[in-house]
Amino acid sequence: MLRSLWTAATGMIGQQFQMDTIANNLSNVNTTGFKKNRADFQDLVYQQQVLAGTPATAVSEIPTGVYYGAGTRVAATQKLFEMGSLQATGNKFDLAITSEVGFFKIQNPDGTFSYTRDGSFKIDSRQQIVTSNGYLLEPPITLPPGAINNSLMVSEDGEVTVRVGDEIRPTKIGQIDLFRFVNPAGLQAIGNNLFKETQASGPEIQGTPGREGFGGLLQGFLEMSNVKIVEEMVSMIVAQRAYESNSKSITTSDSMLGTAISMKR
Repeated sequence: MLRSLWTAATGMIGQQFQMDTIANNLSNVNTTGFKKNRADFQDLVYQQQVLAGTPATAVSEIPTGVYYGAGTRVAATQKLFEMGSLQATGNKFDLAITSEVGFFKIQNPDGTFSYTRDGSFKIDSRQQIVTSNGYLLEPPITLPPGAINNSLMVSEDGEVTVRVGDEIRPTKIGQIDLFRFVNPAGLQAIGNNLFKETQASGPEIQGTPGREGFGGLLQGFLEMSNVKIVEEMVSMIVAQRAYESNSKSITTSDSMLGTAISMKR
């Protein structure tokens, strides 16, 4: 059977995966702090018919070989952590990181920790700062009794202050630290805008916002998704055309097989 049938089939599978990746990016275009995915591809193993460098005569050799490619496969999917645009919200509990470097640390219900760029925090009934899912910010920050919520202030370096009762001067109630990784692309996305540390990402590196290469904090802003619709639409067109081209290869190969079979008649 023609090798091109199987080769083109791997191309169609690869482009379907590309479309799945693009669809996920587009579906999260309005997800706070979302980082788009990119699919990376590799060519498959080659079958050697003639090996380059094979002696042709006593004084010469074959300069190039003859190889048959077997198609393509998905090699990796990578999160691209370039910064998204900042959107003003006016909400005292919304925080944005002003550069690509840094994650908020979140405590999961099972006691483990995860990391996020989504700074849309809330206050629960216990006056604790939590995510939209009720997960605690780490280190935890709790507003004291009598605190005036709309007086909450978060400085660029993460210092959290609030006015309590009739006091005029604000009281410091905590410090928000940021965390970074040697290889953020190695983090495991687990949904809910959260990432988990893996062996590939390396251990967390803790730091103060605005120092040691970390981005600062901006209160009343949120970082939006870094998905660019125009780029994704162009990638979608390219994937669609590549899918069609591979399907044409299968159709043409089938036609060639039909011609070969009909020669017997």
